[in-house]
Amino acid sequence: MPGGRLTYQDRQRIEQALADGAGYAEIARRLDRPTSTISREVGRNGGPGGYRATAAHRATAHRARRTGPVTRPPAGQATGYGRDAAAVQAFEQQFAALMIQSGFPRMTARVLVSLFVSDGGALTAAELVDRLRVSPASISKSIAFLERIGFVTRRREPGQRRDRYAVDDGLWYRAWSLRVHVFRTWADAATHGAAVLGPETPAGDRLQLMGEFFGLVCRDVERITAEWQAFLSTRGLPPQPDAPTAVAEPVR
Repeated sequence: MPGGRLTYQDRQRIEQALADGAGYAEIARRLDRPTSTISREVGRNGGPGGYRATAAHRATAHRARRTGPVTRPPAGQATGYGRDAAAVQAFEQQFAALMIQSGFPRMTARVLVSLFVSDGGALTAAELVDRLRVSPASISKSIAFLERIGFVTRRREPGQRRDRYAVDDGLWYRAWSLRVHVFRTWADAATHGAAVLGPETPAGDRLQLMGEFFGLVCRDVERITAEWQAFLSTRGLPPQPDAPTAVAEPVR
């Protein structure tokens, strides 16, 4: 496949192809380029709905003048804060693999780990596309999932046009806080079901045990969150709010 940078004519063809509804793989075939080249180009310059050849060409030229050529540190070479680039990359892969084993979709795990290991804790969709070498659609789907479960928040700095997706130190607390709402609802529902079915019946006894178990889990989670808030106070940090929840009221 040909090397070199995309020309203005290439970008015009990309703009037209996107308007025609072509996907990245199809555009890559038309231009005889890697699909990753097209996905990065579009992701950096407004996404599928906002890509414009003229603006993309000017932005690329501006970035080139401002930053010069971008190079990645070779294996074993120290990166920011004196870190070893190879060690950082190995950790990212191991951390993502752990999350995948825990049930996270592969791409979602990679996105979340990328946010965790960035020192600012926040990246734009275009930065994630460039970092992970994937399509903007993959990033969008993963971000939507992470926002839905409260692991990622959306930010926009004053004067900026693009959202940044962020993780923060309160993420795990909010996740636990949300779980306690869910577990309490399950405990109440199970206890109510035991009363309806009859606590002396096999089904009623099963639900009663379920209610007792999740009641115990709730008390344990509440104890841990209280200890965490106390720990924050010893560090001079403000208390963290509970996660908002849309869980329905328990059955009465």
